[in-house]
Amino acid sequence: MNTQITIEGKRLGIQLSRRAEQALSQRQTPLITEMELYFSCLVRKQVRFHEGADNLPGESVAVNDRLRVRFRPVMTQSCHVDEIAGKAPPLTDFPVVNAAAFVPHWLRIDYRNGQWRGEFGYC
Repeated sequence: MNTQITIEGKRLGIQLSRRAEQALSQRQTPLITEMELYFSCLVRKQVRFHEGADNLPGESVAVNDRLRVRFRPVMTQSCHVDEIAGKAPPLTDFPVVNAAAFVPHWLRIDYRNGQWRGEFGYC
């Protein structure tokens, strides 16, 4: 499935593999897909999948009745070497003035070996 949604006034192309479409069709509740752009010592892109939206800050956009997508720029209070080793400190939302400038152009979602996988990009 290929579709588009609008986040922060910017179009986002979404590609779902057939495996992802099949896994979504089995769901009773929406899967929340979060595109996280992490600002700290380095910039990191990561796609996170959440089973429920009850404890998530911010809004998500419905792709359909089983998939919602959100963009979340985050940062840390300080920069530590531990972050690079994979032990990230608690995150806080990054107050981006023009969020549309940072919203990705595309998002790809797959489901392999019982795990959701995703990537996003700007070109």
